[in-house]
Amino acid sequence: MVVPGRRTVWDGVIELTKMAQEQCVDARLWASHLSATLKPFVEFPSTELAEVLVSYICWDNNVPVLWKFLERAMASNLVSPLVVLALLSDRVVPNRSTQSAAYRIYLELLKRNIFRIKDHITGSHYQIVMNSVATILRLETSKPGVILVEFVFKMVSQLLDACLSDEGLTQPTQDSLLIKSQDMEIDAPGRYNENTGSQEKLQTLNTIMAIEMVAEFLRNTVISRLLYLVSSNRASNWHEFVRRVQVLGENSLALRSSKVLNSEDLLQLISNRRFGYSFDSKVVSLRKSNAIVDFGSLASFAGLCHGATLSSLWLPLDLVFEDAMDGYQVNPTSAIEIITGLAKTLKEINGSTWHETFLGLWIAALRLVQRERDPIEGPIPRLDTRLCMSLCIVPLVVANLIEEGEHEFVTEKLRDDLITSLQVLGEFPGLLAPPQCVVSAANKAATKAIMFLSGGNVGKSCSDVINMKDMPINCSGNMRHLIVEACIARNVLDTSAYSWDGYVNGRINQIPHNLPSEVPCWSSFLKGAPLSAAMVNALVSVPASSLAELEKLYEVAVKGSDDEKISAATVLCGASLTRGWNIQEHTVEFLTRLLSPPIPADYSGAESHLIGYACMLNVVIFGIGSVDSIQIFSLHGMVPQLACSLMPVCEAFGSYTPSVSWTLPSGEEISAYSVFSNAFTLLLKLWRFNHPPIEHGVGDVPTVGSQLTPEHLLSVRNSHLVSSETLNRDRNRKRLSDVARSASCQPVFVDSFPKLKIWYRQHQRCIASTLSGLTPGSPVHQTVEALLNMMFRKVSQTLNPVNSGTSSSSGAASEDIIPRPEFPAWDILKAVPYVVDAALTACTHGRLSPRQLATGLKDLTDFLPASLATIVSYFSAEVSRGVWKPVFMNGMDWPNPAANLSNVEEFIKKILATTGVDIPSLAPAGGSSPATLPLPLAAFVSLTITYKIDKASERFLNLAGPALECLAAGCPWPCMPIVASLWTQKAKRWFDFLVFSASRTVFLHNPDAVVQLLRNCFSATLGLNAAPMSNDGGVGALLGHGFGSHFYGGISPVAPGILYLRMYRALRDTVSVTEEIFSLLIHSVEDIAQNRLSKENLKRLKTVKNGSRYGQSSLATAMTQVKLAASLSASLVWLTGGLGVVHLLIKETIPSWFLSVAKSDQEQGPSDLVAELRGHALAYFVVLCGAFAWGVDSRSAASKRRKGILGSHLEFLASALDAKISVGCETSTWRAYITGLVSLMVSCLPRWVEEVDPEVLKSLSNGLKQWGKDELAILLLSMGGIETMGDAVDFIVHMHS
Repeated sequence: MVVPGRRTVWDGVIELTKMAQEQCVDARLWASHLSATLKPFVEFPSTELAEVLVSYICWDNNVPVLWKFLERAMASNLVSPLVVLALLSDRVVPNRSTQSAAYRIYLELLKRNIFRIKDHITGSHYQIVMNSVATILRLETSKPGVILVEFVFKMVSQLLDACLSDEGLTQPTQDSLLIKSQDMEIDAPGRYNENTGSQEKLQTLNTIMAIEMVAEFLRNTVISRLLYLVSSNRASNWHEFVRRVQVLGENSLALRSSKVLNSEDLLQLISNRRFGYSFDSKVVSLRKSNAIVDFGSLASFAGLCHGATLSSLWLPLDLVFEDAMDGYQVNPTSAIEIITGLAKTLKEINGSTWHETFLGLWIAALRLVQRERDPIEGPIPRLDTRLCMSLCIVPLVVANLIEEGEHEFVTEKLRDDLITSLQVLGEFPGLLAPPQCVVSAANKAATKAIMFLSGGNVGKSCSDVINMKDMPINCSGNMRHLIVEACIARNVLDTSAYSWDGYVNGRINQIPHNLPSEVPCWSSFLKGAPLSAAMVNALVSVPASSLAELEKLYEVAVKGSDDEKISAATVLCGASLTRGWNIQEHTVEFLTRLLSPPIPADYSGAESHLIGYACMLNVVIFGIGSVDSIQIFSLHGMVPQLACSLMPVCEAFGSYTPSVSWTLPSGEEISAYSVFSNAFTLLLKLWRFNHPPIEHGVGDVPTVGSQLTPEHLLSVRNSHLVSSETLNRDRNRKRLSDVARSASCQPVFVDSFPKLKIWYRQHQRCIASTLSGLTPGSPVHQTVEALLNMMFRKVSQTLNPVNSGTSSSSGAASEDIIPRPEFPAWDILKAVPYVVDAALTACTHGRLSPRQLATGLKDLTDFLPASLATIVSYFSAEVSRGVWKPVFMNGMDWPNPAANLSNVEEFIKKILATTGVDIPSLAPAGGSSPATLPLPLAAFVSLTITYKIDKASERFLNLAGPALECLAAGCPWPCMPIVASLWTQKAKRWFDFLVFSASRTVFLHNPDAVVQLLRNCFSATLGLNAAPMSNDGGVGALLGHGFGSHFYGGISPVAPGILYLRMYRALRDTVSVTEEIFSLLIHSVEDIAQNRLSKENLKRLKTVKNGSRYGQSSLATAMTQVKLAASLSASLVWLTGGLGVVHLLIKETIPSWFLSVAKSDQEQGPSDLVAELRGHALAYFVVLCGAFAWGVDSRSAASKRRKGILGSHLEFLASALDAKISVGCETSTWRAYITGLVSLMVSCLPRWVEEVDPEVLKSLSNGLKQWGKDELAILLLSMGGIETMGDAVDFIVHMHS
């Protein structure tokens, strides 16, 4: 504003100007006189003078000569052009319809000055000028660089709005802008009317020029880079700007009259490629472009994926899918959440479209199913779990991704990409072949489509009641038909999919009459038919087809009669759980809710209301206890809530004696012990309860899964109660939250269950130290005596559970007169460790035979099946302590493995050999040396082989089996082959499974075997051990095609990736393993270079004649392989070590390697290339490791730790660039790593850049500038937010001066 105290000075300016105007004084002379007059009073350039001159012209003195005076004042630096333009924009543009000539002059002044912006921001007055501009434009910032960016954006936005308004285009549409302007003089605005003949003509010309000016803003190198700062830091504003430009480009009539610009040019100027704006991305992020970073002879690192195979791009998906099939451990995190984050990560880093991302998901899911074509038999997840992943989890992931996009205005684009991906899927008939057990379901899905196209009035599941033999045409279906039905059920597709070319074989001319709209049994049930035995059998075998059917079942299970509750729960645990892929997430949800049934309105008892639901609860717990069912719950993320729901059931039923019982409709009687044992056994399967303290990991890094404790599960469950802004946008999180709240809206802790807590603390003490604290005469001691009397009726007087040496029994008792103890289950569990300890001690001293020991332990587990869990924990602790003498497995005292021990060992060696692992040190134990096992292990295996292999024992064997393997694996070789041999004698059909399980334990005893296996994983994936390599490698070589697909040497070989995924969880030193993976990555780069770029090829590459085309092809192939090696490495590190190891790797391992690695002594040519490739591999590896652990956005809890870990790593890089520390690696490696890492961050991971300390970004940027990576340095600063915007502006302006 003009300062009132200087009015006399400004009055003099007005008088001088009037006089010069009247006397037609030359503008230069006027400016000279004005300067001399004001020099004693003001400092130039003067904001006050600019305000006076603009106010004088607008609008009482709007004549050409005054505009010339103003232009001369700007040229003479009496006023700042930027200040003048800011003032004029506020006065001229709003009045352009009545002041057309003035608007034309404004456009000319803007054109003349805005593109020479550097000339106007140099000197000591930069800050003052920018503050003046901020005041005029009413900006809230005081940072000069930010003000300049705001000023430029204001100018172009104002022009754009003016053009839209002048042409009556007020509604925004979709996308982009561009190009040139005309040169015109300021001389005489009046002549425009004279030349054009009308005011309207001048307005049209002004609109054309304004549009061309908008295009010039976007074309000019400096200005467009300043606008990029807006796109990077103010996404919503830029989004609106782009949409308005698209409206203009697509609808402007004036644009069609331009001689230098067309609509296509304008849209291209504002395109995604130029400004990094992506309509199918959740955030504005810079897309991959060769402009990002130039690696010399190498292709853009960010665009590395082009030309890579699907296997290369989506390898991490295949590994994660297959890893989830391991039944030895459940995951507290939903597979939907994990895979959704992984898909977004791979999309961003690979630079893929959503079409490619969806296709990658489908193909990985189908490969997962195909790997189970010839499964081995055993207590492991089978086809049901794989089908759950392919036909339920992945469709839910796709629905999640589309739902997220819905809030980013890209729903239709995502749906279109989903459709095209499923259409392309039809080109993979080998992958689409359905397993035999789902052929019927696939055929019925195809039939449904044919019926629909034929005009039949069909319901959701009419095909289920059609007799396929009666169909007039072939209705063979495949996996795509099932996938499409799953997508339709989630509302991401509609029935128009039935009309896709080639989707079905044809149409039916004669439709069968009287087709029901629903499956008869389900339709009858919905209409009120009772749950008779026949009805239940029918509903159990056919999955529900709608949510309404499940809701009705749930209502009956909660509110019906006792018999109806049991029937409804039985149905829910049937086909709807295992094969109801279209509604499986709802089935899992209702079953979880049933474990926390509501308190009846009329309930007034003192005991837990759960007692009244005993029969229904037992049916649910028993029904979901299979290996596949538990994995299905795990995939859906229900494990934390499942554990939380089982705890009160255990707490309540564990407090009752076996005299409390209930009779089922079948006549079977169940006791409180039965319900408790089933619930307690299922609860323990949800966390690694039997693992010894040594598995807490190395140093500060825990092993993956060691955090699976009751506390952790409840913590995850409680986190589901916390509402967040993304809850309503994420159907999976909302489902988990709803289920958690249905049980309790309050957080739940272990302290909420006193009896469970007491047992859990005792269990921890038992594992950590030897037994102590049993006081004679105490309640626990009395329970111990009673149990020993029950277990060893004829010899109980010889057993002694206390250290005093006194007898634990008053004497022998007759078997017929000793009643079975009547203690609550929790009291028995407290006594079991002392009971087993006394029994083992008696066996050691010969007072108890091995057969009596095994029989007594089996009697105990028959009496209270849940006692098996405490027996497991006791044996686990005792084996790890190593205080018990080994016993001879001679067939007299203990079972003898000799019958097939040598056979088992031979098969183990063959499995390893066919996988590429050579362990000659495996000495056979079946020779002259008798087989021995530590006493606790011998007792444990003897106990387990007393169980029948049937459905009733399945849940207990599933608990004991992994524990038995863990115990045997931790003992000296050949304990595991001995255990496997004993079990193969009992379960011959499990031979392949048992031998494979035994082969995994070799890696615990021989670290070199782990290295060999990892090396073979790399060789198989990269195709480095086969010729021709172009036809080998990838996912197929790494993970194979199932256990029985290739019969070799009498056994089924296992792909190296499968073997690693099934054994790595048992590795204790995960840090060393991940360091080995890192080392293999480094060496694999050299192998890739040697195989892909032989010396002859390098010579051709160096020649002028062949170098260009051949070199680009060879290097692109090598870079694709390098990326694949890095992708494999990052995936294995993430799976093996989890978040802790990834943090250790980025924070310590990588920096240490850079500081200590010795330079290569190889000849200069190849070593430079290898060194550069190595840098690219490391960059990709680190980015992928971080992205797998933290995600590309800030949705996951792990992302909160990203800032600290990544910041530490980048500080290391900045220190090295600032020469504060020196690195020992090759210069080419160092440069390639930093440029690659920064390039990937700015192109794929904008959220990461935003979190980095601004000073670190500035240091990195300065280092990149010193290497000539100006473009990358600018992009890095541009994405750093307000704190680095000023530096980015300075760099942009001065770089192009």
